[in-house]
Amino acid sequence: MDLERALEEYLDYLAIERGSSPNTIEGYGRDLRRYVAYLADRGITDPEDVTRQIVSEHVQDLQAVGLAPTSVERAVSACKGFHRFMVSEHICEAHPTADLPLPKKPERLPDVLSHEQAAALLEEANFAYSDDPAKSPRRNALARASLQRDRTILEVLYGCGLRVSELCGLDLREVMLEDEVLRVLGKGSKERIVPIMGSAARAMDSYLEQWRPELATGHAPTSAVFLNARGGRISRQTVHSICEKYGRIYAGREGLHPHTLRHSFATHMLEGGADLRVVQELLGHASIATTQLYTHVDRTHIRMVYLEAHPRAHLR
Repeated sequence: MDLERALEEYLDYLAIERGSSPNTIEGYGRDLRRYVAYLADRGITDPEDVTRQIVSEHVQDLQAVGLAPTSVERAVSACKGFHRFMVSEHICEAHPTADLPLPKKPERLPDVLSHEQAAALLEEANFAYSDDPAKSPRRNALARASLQRDRTILEVLYGCGLRVSELCGLDLREVMLEDEVLRVLGKGSKERIVPIMGSAARAMDSYLEQWRPELATGHAPTSAVFLNARGGRISRQTVHSICEKYGRIYAGREGLHPHTLRHSFATHMLEGGADLRVVQELLGHASIATTQLYTHVDRTHIRMVYLEAHPRAHLR
């Protein structure tokens, strides 16, 4: 069996037997098709002919073209999983990635908003809407509803710490405002319960009661919480655009990413005294080590507060 056929079998295995998410399969497929094409350019189509040296050269090429360290790490993980699969399925005996180390990533603190930037972004006055006399009543109603949807999205990303995929996948039955919780389906189809309170809960209640029906009018019914202008489930790309737009206008941040709001949620929770294990549970991290990254941000905050507050902090 050649590498291209083996790759298709591996992606089927991830989807059917491992139950990997579509996003994971898409990412691995993209990385591995690039890898298989790299090997083919060097005359390698048989899995038995792949060597540790050629895999290392592929990794070096990825780094040389400026691929982000996290993307290189994912590509190496994909290659290791692919070769492990081929050995386990007796497609080949060679396992050139068995002891191939993952590339070291430079430690990078997560990008977060300040408390002031978060407050400016979510200021209720930002979402006031005045009817445009040039538009029809229906167009004005849709514009008003879209504005309140955008506000609710920003509130939930920051107030609940959701991933953008979790927010887009949220269904009506998973919003339990009377219990002040959301039931969220995270990575690996793992379910967790996340509190929704305060301004996020108020925004969600208003959106579901008044504004979502406007977006849904005249379209086929859907279980999605957040709808686009055509009444369907909102896309990740639209959520990215919403964050970029309001981040630029109100928080003074170019290219604001939905994940920055998740980072800000975690950092501000820790700064407020939340236990690390609680934040791990809220974020849906499998390992506490992932959550511990935010403690570095918290320590930076503590140092800044100390420098500002202590009368002898700047003496040498």
